Amino acid sequence: MPADDAIIALIQGGRAGEAFERLMPAYRRRVFGLAYSLLRDRGAAEDVAQEAFVKLWQALPRYDGRAQLSTWIYAITRNAAISAMRKRRRLVSMTDPVVLEEVECRSAMPSTEPEDVALWRQVEALPDKQRQAVTLYYQEQRPVEEAAAMMGLPVNTVKTHLHRARASLATALRIAGMEST
Repeated sequence: MPADDAIIALIQGGRAGEAFERLMPAYRRRVFGLAYSLLRDRGAAEDVAQEAFVKLWQALPRYDGRAQLSTWIYAITRNAAISAMRKRRRLVSMTDPVVLEEVECRSAMPSTEPEDVALWRQVEALPDKQRQAVTLYYQEQRPVEEAAAMMGLPVNTVKTHLHRARASLATALRIAGMEST
């Protein structure tokens, strides 16, 4: 991305502050989106996004260019989200009815079209890795290789998650279609 090239040039020029000023608005939505896709809780995703930007600010002078800037940012965000999930698991049980109700109330759909709502409701029900792969590949339009790097998984594993997710979604939507007729 041309914007990434400008940010990288600022980092390499020792101007991390200016680089961060450009990085934050360019990646704000994507960082939040990734955090939300992992946590499925708006408040927690906002906290993780903020934490990720603090970590990015601290690590920016050490960015060495071995990975694409976006991949590096997503890896930091993913790690922050995983840490938050571990903390949250220790604090609450997902089988607690109050927690389940809150998760359902907060689930956000990318579109209000009935078909899209049904699809994204099914995506939300996928196992974590499949949901992450679908979100990165289809919603964020990331190549499989980049999604794999962001998820910290081998490319073939991400392809498997996508294949299984598509099969699950096709079955779930076919069943939902039969029930509505």
